[in-house]
Amino acid sequence: MKRIVPCLDVRDGRVVKGVRFANIKDVSSPVELARFYCGEGADELVFYDITASRERRALFMDTLKAVAECVTIPFMVGGGIGAIDDFDRVIDAGADKVSINSGAIRDPNLIEAAAKKHGSKRVVLAMDVKLEDGRYAVYSDGYTKKAEFDALEWARRGQELGAGELVVNSIDTDGVKEGFDLPMLAALLDVVSIPIVASGGAGGIQDFVKLFKTLPGIDAGLAASIFHYRETSIMAVKQELQANGIPVKI
Repeated sequence: MKRIVPCLDVRDGRVVKGVRFANIKDVSSPVELARFYCGEGADELVFYDITASRERRALFMDTLKAVAECVTIPFMVGGGIGAIDDFDRVIDAGADKVSINSGAIRDPNLIEAAAKKHGSKRVVLAMDVKLEDGRYAVYSDGYTKKAEFDALEWARRGQELGAGELVVNSIDTDGVKEGFDLPMLAALLDVVSIPIVASGGAGGIQDFVKLFKTLPGIDAGLAASIFHYRETSIMAVKQELQANGIPVKI
């Protein structure tokens, strides 16, 4: 079954959305949107505190707990995860999975430690990726720092360390609504065997159809603005996928 996953990018307790990590605009309350998506048929919900890592602070736990209390589907949380204690705290607050990005780049051994303590299925390696000079660069801290290694190398290493899933966001297509970054995703499929969630670029239903038809190895499609602004619905996406022979839960 392919998963359709809405994403709540949270800043200062509010859901926001931008284009290529800029022009950030207020959208709604995370609790209201979480309730809405649970009723809309989302397969999973992602909650990112988008400035926690850059500001080197802990994730806003009060907002997270309020969302966790109303969520009835699997719940992934990320932002400001830099130590095992952060994993413990977020899981205790109700997260089913914990997404780590900047913290893993600073300390790759954290992936291994978290997988040993909580199991690989709860450890998700998130990557913000951009094509530069023919290679896929990895950025951290809200697209403010470039890692020394490239995305393919990092994905392979993350899997070896124990990450059970990848969430891959294309900086080039983020918020642009012109489709997922299929070449980048195809390159990643060639180097890892763990599930990959595609993020960045969904502009309509057909982008999801193209994603799964072109790259059947992709496990899930993640989007934000097209769902937040009611440009389409999760159920409409699923119905079209089903009509195209792509397995989804309806």
